[in-house]
Amino acid sequence: MTGLTSTIIPVLAVLLGALVSVWRRPGEAVVAGVQHLAAGVVFAAAAAEILPQVLHGGSPAATLIGGAIGVAVMLGLKAAGSRMTGPVAMLGAVGIDILVDGLVLGLAFVAGEKAGRLLTIALTVEVLFLGLTVTEALQDRIRSKVAIIGATLGIGLLLPVGALIATPVAALSPAMITAFLSFGLMALLYLVTEELLVEAHEKPDTPLISAMFFVGFLGLLLIEELS
Repeated sequence: MTGLTSTIIPVLAVLLGALVSVWRRPGEAVVAGVQHLAAGVVFAAAAAEILPQVLHGGSPAATLIGGAIGVAVMLGLKAAGSRMTGPVAMLGAVGIDILVDGLVLGLAFVAGEKAGRLLTIALTVEVLFLGLTVTEALQDRIRSKVAIIGATLGIGLLLPVGALIATPVAALSPAMITAFLSFGLMALLYLVTEELLVEAHEKPDTPLISAMFFVGFLGLLLIEELS
């Protein structure tokens, strides 16, 4: 239940991002900076907490199988999303991302409360960005601000659904838990390398914007060491 209740924080971040975007659209530099910051935070959480749990799981076969399934699922979702167009398709793709984020957050709490707390911080930054971008995209198609905020919040509520799906994993064998954690690790690495950074580099870049990745990475490492 700890993982489920922790999703309240990132859900509120989605709502905050929607409200900010409706009130005043952020510029490309701000969006790119937030993307780099989110990528650094998520990468640090994956490296500092999830990766050690996988390495210490003592089951290479489980690591390989879970990781391979994770890569296949994320690439499959990317292929499916590339064939869809329109606002409904965009909302569907983002909704799946949020659902996977919730699943990975739930798996992080299976690994340990500390891992779950750090990933909560990481995903809060990431979904804040999603709240900004989804709302911005919907403003070109929907005039009602209330409807835009409602749609964005509805997507954010998929986070606790994903965390709930991960809850039974804690009762499985250590090898199965390792496989699920390996799956979650691949999902996080895909999020950083194939989504956040790729989208960030499509916008004008500056050394300050690029530095935000390392600000996020080092910031989460400091939080991990001090906690």
